[in-house]
Amino acid sequence: MNVLLVNPNSSTKAYQGLADIYAAIEPPTWALLLAESCRSKGFGVGILDCDAERLSLEQAVERIENHSPRLVLMVVYGQNPNSGTTSMIGALALATSIKETGLATKIAFVGSHISALPLDVLTYPCVDIVLLNEGIYALHDLLRSNLNTDLARIKGIGYKEYCSGSDPVPKLNPPAPIVPQSNMDDDMPGYAWDLLPYHTKPLDLYRSHFWHAGFDHAKRSPFASIYTSLGCNFGCDFCMINIINRIDNRHEINAAHSRGMRYWSPRWVMREMKKLAELGVETLRISDEMFFLNRKYYQPILDMVIEQEFGFNMWTYSRVDTVRPDALEIFKKAGVNWLALGIEAGNQTVRQEAHKGSFKEINIRDICSTISGFDINIIANYIFGFPDDNMGTMQQTLDLAIELNTEMANMYPCQALPGSPMYHTAKQHGWPLPDSFEGYAFLSYESQPLPTKHLTSAQVLRFRDEAWRTYFTNPTYLNL
Repeated sequence: MNVLLVNPNSSTKAYQGLADIYAAIEPPTWALLLAESCRSKGFGVGILDCDAERLSLEQAVERIENHSPRLVLMVVYGQNPNSGTTSMIGALALATSIKETGLATKIAFVGSHISALPLDVLTYPCVDIVLLNEGIYALHDLLRSNLNTDLARIKGIGYKEYCSGSDPVPKLNPPAPIVPQSNMDDDMPGYAWDLLPYHTKPLDLYRSHFWHAGFDHAKRSPFASIYTSLGCNFGCDFCMINIINRIDNRHEINAAHSRGMRYWSPRWVMREMKKLAELGVETLRISDEMFFLNRKYYQPILDMVIEQEFGFNMWTYSRVDTVRPDALEIFKKAGVNWLALGIEAGNQTVRQEAHKGSFKEINIRDICSTISGFDINIIANYIFGFPDDNMGTMQQTLDLAIELNTEMANMYPCQALPGSPMYHTAKQHGWPLPDSFEGYAFLSYESQPLPTKHLTSAQVLRFRDEAWRTYFTNPTYLNL
């Protein structure tokens, strides 16, 4: 085996008891894409999903030892914006255990947190190599190398240079490109679904979000999630999604410098959806940051889904200001039963600042009413604790959430996530940041959001927790 791609398990630290039943378990998207890409080039590949199998460190190390891969690649990524950072919890614990057992395999890390802070990650003794951005071309070149004296010539990686009698020196090579639009179908040719573990049938170890399945545990598995595009055209202050597009090693680079979208062809998407339908998947997440943005791309996909009669129960993302009422009918017909909307803040000034002025002035109430009119459920995302927030503006956000009374709501404390413009602002101004990876988790006991210009971290977190309780115990919501 040339490379074993590992999805580490950080769920217990990030979600505590919620990890047992309520937290979703998603297929490891980037491990699947990287595996299929490497396999298409002739490399021997495996996937070890410690999260889905709930493996202990000892069990995971034993599996890795049995596989004897030339390279262990920790794929430190997830579907939530903070997951790349919180996944470092499990990745470092496992990498440390591998080193302690004396396995000779090289250990590499790839993912959003790594692309944001590659030199920081290289300081950990258990990390031999880091891959910048999505790492497709760097990984191919790594697997063609001897993983030792060849490292200095491989673009898109960082490694440790060892000199006699001194500590290793972290080195970053010149960046490698990301896969261009013209090569998406060829260089990222699909998902290696067959490499995932299962209990009695494919994808039965994975489960959807509880609400996505209509609050019915029986409908949560089998479950899958796919991308039809990568990246986002916007540069919101709190978001680090585009950091995996990074092709610039300068220290001050953040996600807003790497904005942009790339699309797979509708034919590629249909092939992957057909595979999932044949595997019995009915509950499907489209993970694109901006699926409901460019009609040129989403229309042919939805038309084909309707024609194929897959019968999926799907959810997709949309910005509130990009929802097109004339497209909602085809979304519903295709099986999109949930739209996730980034409402973020109830105060227009706070929202505009967070979105760096890119958020159009629209009537959120009208948009939500229009979506509901097509029998599409809404999961609204709210963030408490933006830099300009005070108790009054956070109360405005909660008041708006209660008024909209959507079928589901996420309520996040504002975190300066590594790779985001806000993280760089926080570093420049000396704002307090979490001192652990658990501190970046939205739902962990150690969650440590940013203070605002007017409030402490504790005040923000307390308000978020009470806002959640208020929303979900509201009789109007319970009646809905």
